[in-house]
Amino acid sequence: MPLIDNQEHILALSGLWKIAITKPNNSEFPSLGIFRCMAKLIQKGVTHRDWLLKYQNIYIPYYSAHIIGSCTMNKAKFADKAVKSNVVQPLMKLLQGKISWVEQRVALRALGHLASHEATFEAVAEHEGEIVEAAINIASTCLQVVYEKFVGLKESERLEYHRNLLTRGYGDLELENGKAEEWASQLQCWSLYLLDCFACKERSLGLICKKQFLKDLGGMWGGLSNPKSPAGIGLLRTLCYTQKGRESIAELQEVIVNLCNVSRSSDERQHMAIDGLLQLLRDPVTRYRVIDTAAPVLADLVELRSIGGKHKVGQAIMQSLLQDYHKIKFCKLNLKSERTNRVLEELWDLKVDRVKRESLMSEEEIREKEVLASALKQEGNREFRLGEVENAVKKYTEALDLCPLKVRKERIVLHSNRAQCQLLLGDPEGAVSDTTRALCLSNMTGLHSKSLWRRSQAYDMKGLAKESLMDCLMFISNRFESRHMTKGFKIPYYAARMVNKQMNATWLFSSAKSSWHITHEEPKEFVVQNKIDALNLRKKTRRTTKGTANLGEQPFIGRRVRNRSRRKLGKASQSRKVLSENVSRNWVQKSDG
Repeated sequence: MPLIDNQEHILALSGLWKIAITKPNNSEFPSLGIFRCMAKLIQKGVTHRDWLLKYQNIYIPYYSAHIIGSCTMNKAKFADKAVKSNVVQPLMKLLQGKISWVEQRVALRALGHLASHEATFEAVAEHEGEIVEAAINIASTCLQVVYEKFVGLKESERLEYHRNLLTRGYGDLELENGKAEEWASQLQCWSLYLLDCFACKERSLGLICKKQFLKDLGGMWGGLSNPKSPAGIGLLRTLCYTQKGRESIAELQEVIVNLCNVSRSSDERQHMAIDGLLQLLRDPVTRYRVIDTAAPVLADLVELRSIGGKHKVGQAIMQSLLQDYHKIKFCKLNLKSERTNRVLEELWDLKVDRVKRESLMSEEEIREKEVLASALKQEGNREFRLGEVENAVKKYTEALDLCPLKVRKERIVLHSNRAQCQLLLGDPEGAVSDTTRALCLSNMTGLHSKSLWRRSQAYDMKGLAKESLMDCLMFISNRFESRHMTKGFKIPYYAARMVNKQMNATWLFSSAKSSWHITHEEPKEFVVQNKIDALNLRKKTRRTTKGTANLGEQPFIGRRVRNRSRRKLGKASQSRKVLSENVSRNWVQKSDG
């Protein structure tokens, strides 16, 4: 193929791409020399501009790199063949942006798979400095680049081959923008995955642990389109397993706060944030640099049983927090923060002294304490209904002090009720603490829906849009699962309004858009980064060109389906308007009865 100039190449290549995606472990094509062929095609596209603009050859480097990545994803022996076929150097050219951000995405994917295999890591590491610097740069700037090169442009200014790859040559502007957002998120996540491969080997830590990049990692969360990606939190967790990484992270208060926020959220990466904080606390060099920030947050998680496939997580947290508490209790070791001293003292009383006291009590005594706690809860509910919120907090606190530890359901309600009071008193941090404790107690039996909603409200008050959004989505999901047998489930209006607000606040391109409008001047002529003539490129990749319908990664959405979807959305918006008229402005939920 690299030696013959044929306009049918793209059709053959798209067929190979489909097979590579559906059957990545098939040994037939690697044995026929597919890696050498793809490497030469990429090299030809990078070095021969005229050939790249001919026919539909502009698509060839993208599909070639995608095929390499798919075939090396699972099998180490295929990755070894790819390295021996000299694929790394052509992929490096794409990584450096010789064509566009679209090709960078698949080059990162392929290099990440090659670096993940023990046998082929060193072949990638031969270009360690270039790859790490390029990956850091892409992770930091890719959202801005995608917005400037695609999303922020008018429809007539966008490269047609980008639009064809994103939507198979079909779909409207909204679909294009949605796919562009998804691909931009993947571009960032795959660059972080590649960096993680080096961090696991403790390579290039000096480059990765730069202050500004570490600060930026907390905001690289992958968006809703990549919930399973480790993203920035995953890389921070990996760095916390290295001495250099721990010392660098411990110096940055902003990074520690980011880890703390994620550790008390519904984010899929919650267990990674907890693990990273525990590594910092277990290291005597970094322990006392982070304990004042981390201890009050982790203390809320000591009732957590399992998360991320790990069991007895709460017990591990308790042991890490109290590992030298005897020095504070008996040797008069003083910490800088009085709050931290108080938190550790309360934790010792809850998990050590109180457990011992209750183990010596009879069943009758336990039952008596339970009855007294229930009576205090009812008094707290009464004070809440009368508007005496501060008195209600006192009653709930007294009830929590009396309630036996094994009566988990009652403790869930008490923490959640107290959180509601703290929301009304304007104390979002206290509300986050209590709702987190309630959710940890309900971890094994199903999450407590009201606590999810109240924590979402608390994070909204703190201005943490991502954490608020994740809790609100989990609240909706939890309600749906609990009522899956009921027909006509509807998302509560107040939850829909919160989701809409936080989706706008956490839009992937929000910062890119604001800076774009400040600095952007309308260009006289659209110029591609690698100096390909944009006008010629559009002519060569017209949407009407035969064969483009086979080039995408998503199923075709026909006109009838789109029209039907629009009608459904119209009906949904009408029903929401009717519902909103019946909803009171004061939509703060009442306390549990």
